[in-house]
Amino acid sequence: MTSVPISVPGGAERCLVMGVVNVTPDSFSDGGQWFDEAAAIRHGLDLVREGADIVDVGGESTRPGAARVSLEEELARVVPVIRALRSEGVAVSVDTMRAEVAKAAVEAGAQLVNDVSGGLADPEMPRVVAATGVTYVVMHWRGHSHDMDTRAVYADVVTEVREELSKRVDLVLAEGVTEEQIVLDPGLGFAKNAEHNWALLAGIPELTELGYPLLVGASRKRFLGRLLADADGTPRPFSRSDDATLAVTALAAQAGAWCVRVHEVGPNADAVRVAAAWKRAGANT
Repeated sequence: MTSVPISVPGGAERCLVMGVVNVTPDSFSDGGQWFDEAAAIRHGLDLVREGADIVDVGGESTRPGAARVSLEEELARVVPVIRALRSEGVAVSVDTMRAEVAKAAVEAGAQLVNDVSGGLADPEMPRVVAATGVTYVVMHWRGHSHDMDTRAVYADVVTEVREELSKRVDLVLAEGVTEEQIVLDPGLGFAKNAEHNWALLAGIPELTELGYPLLVGASRKRFLGRLLADADGTPRPFSRSDDATLAVTALAAQAGAWCVRVHEVGPNADAVRVAAAWKRAGANT
């Protein structure tokens, strides 16, 4: 497996924790809470105190059905927050599909570009990432939020996601991105239904066989709320699926995930440490 230039403080071998800062009014689970610049910066610092290794700053919602924001608006939302967090020594990721935003974010100090489109939304993205040399999350993606649910059609989701990610890797490598920069993300919830998401989580060992670190983002997603639905079928609200997220975090870490992207950092930071202890104990028996 390749390595990336963001590691656990102290060199401990465990799954990393990426905390989410949505500088948006409409993100699916916490839209509006951190839309104010000062609030977003405070929240990012709070996440680090709670145990986040990386803070992922995004200025555009990618929830199903979300409309895109302008380039200017996205830049105004994320760049000041990234600059402020980096001035405090925080490892920062930018969650964007736009090459211009990625470039500005890296200039402001971002060390990782988290592109949910894997370079498909903006063909310039791989070239920008290659020029900056930062870590690049290539996520499995089949289309924008307004119609991605119609694209959730698979005969064998693990095999197809693996093959499509492999093709994306080949293309970004051809644009100058190095293997050492690449992290993969199976894209839970993006053109996937609940059955697909569970299959991909169970297939983490197969996905890691591609040879790249794997980022898993299950936190508060719809498939967890539906799993925990009330007797009448009402899905559990996003904010009440954090315990289920913890279970996914522990299992994903145990299965070999490089990092988990979560909203509630503290308990998930505990979960990855439990998984690491479990794995060490197993290795010593």
